[in-house]
Amino acid sequence: MLRTNLSTRPFYNIRAVQAALGACTALVILFTLYNGITVLRLFGMQRSLGARAVQAQNEAARLRADAASVRAKVDARELETVSAAAREAKAIIEMRAFSWTDLLTEFERTLPENVRITAVQPRIDRDGTFIVGMRVEARDVADLERFLDDLERTGAFHNVLTTDEQATDDGLLEALVEGAYVQPQPGGAAEKPVAAAGPSGRAARE
Repeated sequence: MLRTNLSTRPFYNIRAVQAALGACTALVILFTLYNGITVLRLFGMQRSLGARAVQAQNEAARLRADAASVRAKVDARELETVSAAAREAKAIIEMRAFSWTDLLTEFERTLPENVRITAVQPRIDRDGTFIVGMRVEARDVADLERFLDDLERTGAFHNVLTTDEQATDDGLLEALVEGAYVQPQPGGAAEKPVAAAGPSGRAARE
């Protein structure tokens, strides 16, 4: 038997084409649904974050108002009194921890033969710097200069200055000396203080 397709147009597998188109349509619908759900989720998150931002701003404004109210109720004079008491307590603690032995050891190491110390007065300055005041008698200016330089070389004294100088009846030079003092710590060097120790310097004598 002879089997021949004599049609002028070929026959296509319509069912296969329709199945492929249906699958593509289903995929498009799924992606569209997924994108729609994602957009809705992002909108929800945006609304939630916006509400939290507004709540945080309101809370910050409330806290600022509370802080302003508290500051308005604080008595400046009482605050200064408390601060002064705290500074005084700190000074007392530091004075109790002060070692005269260490200080006298520094003097013994640095005192030249023609210089003597007649009085020593340690104190705590307003900025918290530990100041050692001394009344010194020297034979001449060179001996006094040598003593001040040797004190600073120890590392425990800084900004050593003379605040007053005058000649005595014995022909000696009497001077008031002040310097910032940091008591050496065991096993370590003293740190240099930031604050200056006195109103005048050695340059005034030169």
